[in-house]
Amino acid sequence: MTDAAPPAPKSDLPTRAAAGIVMAVVAVGAAYVGGWPFRALVTAAGLVMLVEWADMHRVNRLWAWIGGVLLAGALLGGTEYLYPGGAWVESAEVAADMFSPNWLAFAGIAGLAALLGLASRSAWMGAGFLYVGLPSFALLSLSWVWETLVLWVFVVTWAVDIFAYFAGRAIGGPKLAPRVSPNKTWSGLIGGVIGAALLGWAFASWFEMPNFFLYAGGPLAVVAQAGDLFESWLKRRAGVKDSGTLLPGHGGVLDRLDGLLAVSLVATLLLMAGFWVE
Repeated sequence: MTDAAPPAPKSDLPTRAAAGIVMAVVAVGAAYVGGWPFRALVTAAGLVMLVEWADMHRVNRLWAWIGGVLLAGALLGGTEYLYPGGAWVESAEVAADMFSPNWLAFAGIAGLAALLGLASRSAWMGAGFLYVGLPSFALLSLSWVWETLVLWVFVVTWAVDIFAYFAGRAIGGPKLAPRVSPNKTWSGLIGGVIGAALLGWAFASWFEMPNFFLYAGGPLAVVAQAGDLFESWLKRRAGVKDSGTLLPGHGGVLDRLDGLLAVSLVATLLLMAGFWVE
């Protein structure tokens, strides 16, 4: 009598989907409201990500909390000083110089990162402060200028994840970076780029956004995948499967937001450089 075959592993797709929908509703709601609710959400996510980063790199948790206090001050205090809450722009009539305060903010965050790295005697702790702090502040500046920018960034990033997942599962084929992330395929990357390009264009058309946003979805999809691969490399280097366990089916907050961090920062840098084309 032969042994019975072991049961197939249960798919975590329903759990991932349910958790993803809840997170999306919270994020979209906060971004739509804007102001302090969105600032609070981004700051809270940043604090969790910084703790996860410190844990991955085996930095004493005390320094993670000290870094979190500094990060909260930079995000909440910095945005209020440079982008006052009582003066929201919220208009499609945007010029590149509206983002110019970011240069001062980025310099301040870099300075705090250097101090944190020196005080904790961990270059990784300082790097984590930069990794979380710069994109988080960039996202807050986008919200101050026009909340639709944040929603567009969300749409592009989520489209990459969704289309890449299903294209990779349906088509398969050669691996994208087998030593870093064995599950990612070239077909997934191509599917993610196509999905982000289409949905980014559709969203920008619907909301009559400037031309830059009609065509930037595809290139930024590659940025999102690069951010995902970078975090996968960090986890492989640290010898962990996930950055944390807070989000059911997704792992840690860093696992969920790695692509969003990359897209938020690069999109903001492009707008700061003048890529706001009418």
